[in-house]
Amino acid sequence: MDHFEVFGLPRRLAIDAAELQRKFYELSRRGHPDYHQDAPPERQAEILEASARLNAAYRALRDPIARIEYLVRLEEGRETREGATVKPKAPPELLEEMFEIQEALQEAQSGQPDGLAAGARETLGAQRERLRARHEQEESRLRGPLSQAWDAAGPAERAGALTAFKESLAVRAYLRTVIDDIDQALGGSPEGYVSHRRH
Repeated sequence: MDHFEVFGLPRRLAIDAAELQRKFYELSRRGHPDYHQDAPPERQAEILEASARLNAAYRALRDPIARIEYLVRLEEGRETREGATVKPKAPPELLEEMFEIQEALQEAQSGQPDGLAAGARETLGAQRERLRARHEQEESRLRGPLSQAWDAAGPAERAGALTAFKESLAVRAYLRTVIDDIDQALGGSPEGYVSHRRH
């Protein structure tokens, strides 16, 4: 049973968040292990497993980007992110620009023993803000036009929609990595921005 099936939903990306939350609470109450303490051990194990499945499904589907990532894995027959046979590469249109930023980062970090020079800090800060805006644009594209295209696609168009998702997710991931590198060089994230670097 996939995460969409847990909630009785089709594999569509337009999900009413309030309705999803309402259904989650309803299913949580109905299948909560505390209400089944007198059940036989086998039944209790089934209930715990169903509760864990429900929680995982809710976490994956409540966030639009996580929902897209899950849908891509599901459509490709993968259980986890690590199951991808081909890891996404840096998008070609970003490679040259990102290479220049990485070079600037290396120069800035190696040139000053006490930290970044003021000019380098200012330049990197401006590049970070520009990349953050592009990251947000890519997320908006994923949540908006690409999700709408998936929901409107027939079976024949779905392969193209999946390819568009994977390319956009790769751009987003690559931008996030470079933003995190700049944050690290500048000594931290700007207020209100959370790094997603995986340790």
